[in-house]
Amino acid sequence: MDFNEFRNFGKGAIELLIRYLQNIRERDVLSSAAPFSLIHTLPNEMPERAENWQDILNDIETFLLPALTHWQSPNFHGFYPSSSSMGSIVGELLIAGIGVLGFNWHSVEGPGGGVILGSASEAVLIAVISAREHMVRCTKTKHPDRNERDIRAKLIAYASDQSNSCIEKAGKLAALPFNLLPTKNDFRLHAEQLEAAIKMIYPKA
Repeated sequence: MDFNEFRNFGKGAIELLIRYLQNIRERDVLSSAAPFSLIHTLPNEMPERAENWQDILNDIETFLLPALTHWQSPNFHGFYPSSSSMGSIVGELLIAGIGVLGFNWHSVEGPGGGVILGSASEAVLIAVISAREHMVRCTKTKHPDRNERDIRAKLIAYASDQSNSCIEKAGKLAALPFNLLPTKNDFRLHAEQLEAAIKMIYPKA
C-alpha cells in the first residue's frame, strides 16, 4: 500500500464510520445474523492475493456490522456509550499512526507519572489496591510495631449494594473484604449509614 492508497483507504474508512454513527439509532441493537453465519461467508481456502480496500469496507458494511451488538447505540441501555466520540476516534488513529512506545523518558519528552488503563474495572482495582496500601502505610506510621500483613488482614471496605460487580471483584483480587451496605429508597448510600456500619465493628471510630 502506497501513501495515495493509504489516503483513499483512510477517507473511505472515515466515511464508513460517519454513515455508521449517523444511522446507528436505526439499527437493531443486537445482532441480526444467524449463529455461525459469518463463518460461512469466509472462503474455504486462504486467498493468494490481498483484497482491495473497497471490497474490505464493503464486507464490513455487508457482513460484519449486522452481526454486531451496537454498544454505542442510544437504544442500548446495558452499557455506557462513552468510548467512541469523534475526537477519541481521531485520537486513536493518531496514536496508531505515530506508534510511540512511551515506556521511559527516552521515548517521549515529559515529566512522566500517571497511568492509562484499559477499562473502568482496571481503574477500580487500582483504586482499591491504592486505598488498601495507603491505609497500611498510615497505620504503620501510627503503630510501627504492627506487621503489614496483620494490618491488611484487618482492613474492611464498604460500598453500596447498587455498586457495579467490578467493586466486589476488585476486593477479591486485592484480598480486601467488601461490606455491601443497603441503600435507601433513593438508591444512594448516605454518610450516616456508612458511619453506623463502621461503628458496629469499630465502636470508637
